[in-house]
Amino acid sequence: MLSFEAAKARLETAGQSHVLQFWSELSAEESSALLEEISLLKPEELLEHCRAAVEAASRHSSADGRLDARMEPVPPEFIGSVRKSDEERLKMWGDEGLLQISQDRVAVLLLAGGQGTRLGVPYPKGMYNVGLPSGKTLYQIQAEHIQKVQELANLKHACRCTIPWYIMTSEFTLGPTEKFFRDNEYFGLCPSNVVMFEQRMIPAVGFDGKIILEKKNKIAMAPDGNGGLYRALVDNKIIEDMERRGLEYLHVYCVDNILVKMADPVFIGFCVNKGADCGAKVVDKAYPSEPVGVVCRVDGLYQVIEYSEIQPETAELRGPGGELLFSAGNICNHFFTRGFLKEVAEKFESQLKQHVAIKKVPFVDGEGNLVKPTKPNGIKMEKFVFDVFKFSNTFVAFEVLREEEFSPLKNADGAPLDTPTTARRSLLAQHYRWALAAGGNFLDEQDKPIPPKHSMTKNKDPPAICEISPLVSYFGEVKM
Repeated sequence: MLSFEAAKARLETAGQSHVLQFWSELSAEESSALLEEISLLKPEELLEHCRAAVEAASRHSSADGRLDARMEPVPPEFIGSVRKSDEERLKMWGDEGLLQISQDRVAVLLLAGGQGTRLGVPYPKGMYNVGLPSGKTLYQIQAEHIQKVQELANLKHACRCTIPWYIMTSEFTLGPTEKFFRDNEYFGLCPSNVVMFEQRMIPAVGFDGKIILEKKNKIAMAPDGNGGLYRALVDNKIIEDMERRGLEYLHVYCVDNILVKMADPVFIGFCVNKGADCGAKVVDKAYPSEPVGVVCRVDGLYQVIEYSEIQPETAELRGPGGELLFSAGNICNHFFTRGFLKEVAEKFESQLKQHVAIKKVPFVDGEGNLVKPTKPNGIKMEKFVFDVFKFSNTFVAFEVLREEEFSPLKNADGAPLDTPTTARRSLLAQHYRWALAAGGNFLDEQDKPIPPKHSMTKNKDPPAICEISPLVSYFGEVKM
């Protein structure tokens, strides 16, 4: 345990001695907790973090964000598409993906460090139940997808394969997530193949460059963004674990997409077929000003440009066929080779861009009173998982159908978008379509046929409620 004198010296080196201003008022337990937090902060890194936060916040407030003249779409030869590809090509990619899965070369990695704040719940999003007839949570749905795609690979190649599931949590989500999986017996998965690890937490900084105290004995901390993945892979020896297991490919995704296809064989197969070291699933933007990031090239390097950084006239640009020029909407669904991840972690992690979030951060004032600010008072810095695209030697994008693969859960019911209701309807509408495509018919309470409806809106439930377990069907390959 760090001593008081050592902690004081460390903080003075970083210009943050105010962190100990309430030391004399703390209990032994509170003192110990604060010293433990300080022990994780390296003086040089802390000094640079606080300096960089203030500088970045200043740039953030004055930047006009005009990258438009330097942007170009992803070239067609580096884009695959579910919509534009024939069945034979899709089957070829899917077969390649199942082959790689059958050889134990594929893993999935879940980004689950955020709390369900916007959703209005005090627990991790993966534990959320959107109100399906089965009552299944996001974690259960995803666990069952893993079991099903393993089964598909086993049947095709007469093997017993395993898809390890890495779950990156944060200080806020690790404990509840571990308990939830234990209580639910890992949803049928082998516990040794579910590997949970924590991303780093970094201090929130005031506009004066000083660390914010959340309590008299606690620094206001926040996860370092989903781009904290690359540092966490090193800190927790995850790449070594992948090497030990013989894994070559990783499918990375966010917890809140109820339609995510775990270790999607078609996506994996497309990326392997193209010799890619890095890939991203995208969806066609619904309309020019839709608030999603765009996958494109800037100065010849691949990256995601946030919608707020693109001028309206650029977002409206169209190609020869009338399609949006910048239409590749990012859905945080990525492919990486293990070699690429290792290279990023070892060589490029320190070069990742720091993104600024100006937030209202509760704090204790000079008298030790808790203050909940009414306007932004703090700077939180975070890195984004997609900011490694520019380091790729062979980057590809893969366009998927939004109604089949993307329905995020971000807001509580009552918001216009991305709520439990829209997520539930998206999944039930998908299963309804699958049942119709398989030749199914629906009857009402009087055993009369319900007329099929092939186009549906997010504002209404499908004509018949039909939930299909992921243990029964992965792609909709259910036979009626």
